Amino acid sequence: MIRINVILGIMGKILVIIGLAMATSVLCSIYYHEPVYKQLLLATLITLISGLILWFRIGDSSELNYKEGFAIVALGWLTACIYGSLPFALSGCFPSYIDAFFETVSGITTTGSTILTDIEVLPRGLLFWRSLTQWLGGMGIMVLFIALIQVIGVRANQIYRAEIAGGSVAGKVNPKARDTAKNFWRAYVGLSIILLLLLWGEGMSLFDAFCHACTTMATGGFSTRNASIAYYASPAIQWTIIVFMFLAGTNYSLHYLSFIKKDLGVYLRNREWKFYLLLIIFASALVFAGLGNLPIGEYRLRTSLFQVISILTTTGFATADYLEWSMLSQGILLILFFIGASAGSTAGGIKAGRHLVMLERVKIELQKIIHPRAIISQRLDQNVISDSLVINVLLYFFLYMLIVLLGMLLLAAMGIDILTSFTAAATCMGNIGPGYGAIGPVLNFAFIPGAGKFILSILMLLGRLEIFPLLVLFYPLFWKR
Repeated sequence: MIRINVILGIMGKILVIIGLAMATSVLCSIYYHEPVYKQLLLATLITLISGLILWFRIGDSSELNYKEGFAIVALGWLTACIYGSLPFALSGCFPSYIDAFFETVSGITTTGSTILTDIEVLPRGLLFWRSLTQWLGGMGIMVLFIALIQVIGVRANQIYRAEIAGGSVAGKVNPKARDTAKNFWRAYVGLSIILLLLLWGEGMSLFDAFCHACTTMATGGFSTRNASIAYYASPAIQWTIIVFMFLAGTNYSLHYLSFIKKDLGVYLRNREWKFYLLLIIFASALVFAGLGNLPIGEYRLRTSLFQVISILTTTGFATADYLEWSMLSQGILLILFFIGASAGSTAGGIKAGRHLVMLERVKIELQKIIHPRAIISQRLDQNVISDSLVINVLLYFFLYMLIVLLGMLLLAAMGIDILTSFTAAATCMGNIGPGYGAIGPVLNFAFIPGAGKFILSILMLLGRLEIFPLLVLFYPLFWKR
């Protein structure tokens, strides 16, 4: 049974968190003497008041059940996107509400696709909020909620199970969801602060360093500059972002365990991390080989490595227009659209762990053809992978590709060319950012019709929630007693 008052109470708490975060953009705007602070303040008050009413006047604090956990995750993200779009919609800097909504969904889902043709003309208060939406969405608003609300008790496990639904192969640091969420956030905040200080010390302004630290650790890709990271010609800045994109694409439980146990070997004992690292090395080598027009040296290596890690981790930053690269290099990057980084990271996409499970299953099925009577168990890091998890992974992959193709058809029906339609659906579903065709790394999504932006917003949410928590809401049996 789904109890609406229980769900609305949790929605209220989420809105209070969003409202408090939004208030920091008001302070930023006041600091820079921007008139838009009035609109930001109005958006903040609407969010906070709505949250407080739902929390104290309408909400019910009863214990959650498993179905309500799923509903809270799906509806929580949607609510965050609707209220998070208020600063953009009220500012007058966006042509329509659907544009403001698209930008917000892109931020909170850490996709990084934008409708803005000139980012640098936006007030800093809006740029601050734009970057902060990605940082909040990076580790997950639901995980943040679990980490901050102490009184949630065992209800945290219901929300946490729904938040990581979809067959994740990431191990838990702590059996208690609230403690796990806190541990992940400690690592997330710590790495974000280190990156901010490094970028500031390497020549970025404090404002730009803050915004790029937020969007790098969230693997989001929003920048305060039209040229993205290409604006900063400093090799030190680009190498720093390469390293932290890689760290952000790593399972955060490994970061936490390596810090607590002072054991860097925890990375090398994790098969998914080694697979993730090998993917980067192999893809970067092929892209490097395809950039024959560039002289062999540090710049060519940095450019290859930056773009490979940016796409694989679904960050979406750019230091070059890869549409001008060789077909080999472009082909490798397109394949990376459908891989993703580690489970348990801030990255989107299918995830390297799922690909590892599927590849291992292919090997086992080949062995069974040769030895029909053999009983072969599938393992990952000494843990037996159950058949139900394998089926879940295969089903996820099937639904993922089906949704991308359906999104492509819907966009193509609006008159958008096939290449742009396909990569727009793929980049939004994978929470990557740039695509191919008319949505390349130096272009944007402004030309797409409003209905197309709405469809892409749904794809971004499906990708970020890993399909199942959102899809299950449309299954009739879910709402029955």
